[in-house]
Amino acid sequence: MGLQGELAALFVWGTRRARGATQNWPRAQSARGFIKGTEVREQGTVKWFNASKGYGFIQRQSGEDVFVHFSAIQAEGYKTLNEGQAVEFEVKRGPKGLQAENVVSL
Repeated sequence: MGLQGELAALFVWGTRRARGATQNWPRAQSARGFIKGTEVREQGTVKWFNASKGYGFIQRQSGEDVFVHFSAIQAEGYKTLNEGQAVEFEVKRGPKGLQAENVVSL
């Protein structure tokens, strides 16, 4: 189901819920793992991270790369990632495309 269909499903779900329907309608979830307002945690592997520049890329389990900025790393002290490191994160749409948020080491 495409994003447009998922949004339509959410609209129908919300409309029926507002009318007092007792049936539980499933909440649509994007094939990419997110719809605005939801956070789906994913796991991936750090493809590369340049500590001096403060950014890099995480490879999702699907094989797609996601941008990561040092400010998204949830750690104390110096925030960096190592190539090949297993991480868990949320995917958000940023100004230039998909980016990782709330990144934690596994």
